[in-house]
Amino acid sequence: MVGAQCDNFKPMDDLLSRTRAAVWHPCTQMKQLEAVPPLAIARGEGPWLIDPDGRRYLDAISSWWVNLFGHCNPRINAALVDQLGKIEHVMLAGATHEPVVALSERLAALTGLGHAFYGSDGASATEIALKMSVHYWRNLGQPEKNGFISLKNGYHGETVGALAVTDIPLFKSTYEPLLRHTLQVPTPDARLAEPGESAEAFALRCADALEARLAEHAATTAAFIVEPLVQGAAGMAMYHPAYLRRARELCADYRVHLIADEIAMGFGRSGTMFACEQAGIRPDFICLSKGITGGYLPLSAVLTTNDVYAAFYGDATARGFLHSHSYTGNPLACRAALAVLDIFEHDNVVAANRVKAIEFTKILEDVAGHPRVRHFRHQGMIWAFDVADATPGFSTRFHLAALAQGVFIRPIGGTVYAMPPYVTHADEMRGLAGALLTCLDNPDI
Repeated sequence: MVGAQCDNFKPMDDLLSRTRAAVWHPCTQMKQLEAVPPLAIARGEGPWLIDPDGRRYLDAISSWWVNLFGHCNPRINAALVDQLGKIEHVMLAGATHEPVVALSERLAALTGLGHAFYGSDGASATEIALKMSVHYWRNLGQPEKNGFISLKNGYHGETVGALAVTDIPLFKSTYEPLLRHTLQVPTPDARLAEPGESAEAFALRCADALEARLAEHAATTAAFIVEPLVQGAAGMAMYHPAYLRRARELCADYRVHLIADEIAMGFGRSGTMFACEQAGIRPDFICLSKGITGGYLPLSAVLTTNDVYAAFYGDATARGFLHSHSYTGNPLACRAALAVLDIFEHDNVVAANRVKAIEFTKILEDVAGHPRVRHFRHQGMIWAFDVADATPGFSTRFHLAALAQGVFIRPIGGTVYAMPPYVTHADEMRGLAGALLTCLDNPDI
């Protein structure tokens, strides 16, 4: 058997040809893999990705924003090994288990919301929240309240319901025939403010547009869904928390649910455990995923108010929320999430990150001052900037040039951003800054 395994061993180049032949990669034009092959990874260690030849790459975007405490984290590993000796999975319809109950209790304590409903990923969480909102109004005898409002340039996932409230044409336009019509309102992205207009003033001006839309459409609107403080796929568009405070007031006044899509910003990424905390608000629904398991296993959760939960409680089966999938509340995923919350609590991560963020922002000062850089911005453990002279193909060229410097990073159009794991140290951040400057100094990128 050992001999057979050795005979079947294939080098990295063959792995790349096999992946092109057998795997359909996400968010990828597969033909481009002929010229720009994917990065082959054999293992991970802290903030580092390591290829089959031993070359190391700083995971500067936390593997699509999910990895919080590094690859192969010993504490999360230990929790999963322990759980494997107990129960790997049991269906959550008609059964329950300790990890899902404990996780639900802890998420409720953190968010001020309760009765966690679990899915597999961020888009699933969005679908769950949208369906719950519409079903709530139906159960209250208002089935006409079934529409949605979202921000321009917003992103909430790529399943059919989530894509309907997304406003990124690259992802959405092809599938328009499948989607419900939804309404979009101006984004409070501070980059769009008028000269001399503060981020707060611009946010409030955009909130006036939300109020006008609600005044006209509240009777047929179930919910307003928003990415709090940062619109990720829009190029890390950052805005003032005053917008969230006003949106909370308006949704309450017009009897429309506020859905906080904290899928990317939750679990400390924005500088607080959840971004909504910086506005001092509590939404009607909160959607969580990505960092919830520290990048280990697929899991998402939606938590909501007691009022919403009560609207589904009754004798009629059809009044209940009949959404499900086979792996809902998987014990292994929940156990990984509990390990993540233990690390947050025991290591005082949010406070430690605030100190790191100040240090890391200073390390990136030369990047911020580079002549090609515009709108250098920072929120919590996110840094982003726009490249003024970016031309078509910039993101691919920058990605490849950064790989040559030992950094795994994927720009969004002309926006370069870093969202490193929280275990990243100052020396590693200095290496990232050096790599970014080397790329920026190259006029051909």
